Amino acid sequence: MSTIEISDLRDQPHFLETVADRVWRAWWQEQGESLETVAGLFAENLTTREVLPACLVAHRGDDFVGTASLIASDLEERPALAPWVAAVWIEPEFRRLRHGAAIVAAAAKLAFSRGFAQAYLCAESDKRAFYAGLGWRHLEEDVGPYALDIFELRAPAG
Repeated sequence: MSTIEISDLRDQPHFLETVADRVWRAWWQEQGESLETVAGLFAENLTTREVLPACLVAHRGDDFVGTASLIASDLEERPALAPWVAAVWIEPEFRRLRHGAAIVAAAAKLAFSRGFAQAYLCAESDKRAFYAGLGWRHLEEDVGPYALDIFELRAPAG
C-alpha cells in the first residue's frame, strides 16, 4: 500500500476545488446543484472554527487521493443522529488500497476527538460489507428516497 497523508482541508486549501468537483460529480450534479454552490459549502470549512463541519483530504504530496467530511446531518429522515461521516470519495486509481478505510477511520476519530460518543454514515447497500468490515454497525436499510443503509460507530471505551 502506498503511503498517504490525511489532512484537514484548512491545512491543504489547494485541494478545495478538487474536493468540491469530486463531491459535486458524485452526488450533487445529478440533483441540479451548481459546482459553485458545492465549492461554497467546502469553502466554509476553511474559515470555521466550529466543531462541525470539517473536511479531510487524503493525499500523497500534492496528489489528491480522496476526501471525507464530518457534518451535522446527512439524512433529513434522521435529524436526531449526529455527526455524520459523509462525502467519502477515493480517486479510482487509489481504490482497493485501503485508503477509503483510512479516511473513514480518520473522520470517525475526528468526531470522537470533538466529544461525540458515536458517528453515523449512510451508504448504498452494496457498501454494507465494506463498512461492516471497518467495525461500523448496520442500523437500518432502505432509508429515504435513495434507499440508503445507516451505520453507526461508537467511540472506543476508555
